[in-house]
Amino acid sequence: QVQPVESGGGSVQAGGSLILSCIASNDTRCMGWFRQAPGKEREGVARIYSRSGPKYYADLVKGRFTLSRGAAQNTVYLHMNDLKPDDTAMYYCATDPTGPCTWDPRTYAYWGQGTQVTVSS
Repeated sequence: QVQPVESGGGSVQAGGSLILSCIASNDTRCMGWFRQAPGKEREGVARIYSRSGPKYYADLVKGRFTLSRGAAQNTVYLHMNDLKPDDTAMYYCATDPTGPCTWDPRTYAYWGQGTQVTVSS
């Protein structure tokens, strides 16, 4: 299996927090988090080079979401704070083994099944 595996979704009230985790089964250069709400296009949330380097965040989540690398290789956590109802979506982890690590979902080779995040007001 080469698809990454996400976990950590759930239901919280506005202002609450969740931590999503993503474990890639193979060595990968870039790991990205995307989300898709019903009736909306998939959008990038955050991305990170697997081993080292900068972290990138979408404007909508800057200051509220934080990426961290796990002790195990190819493990990434998305710490989500001050969640808002607009953050409600299916969250997907995607991996890019060799590519440029961009916001374009088409450059990611492998996608997880997704984990649902629901934020109530």
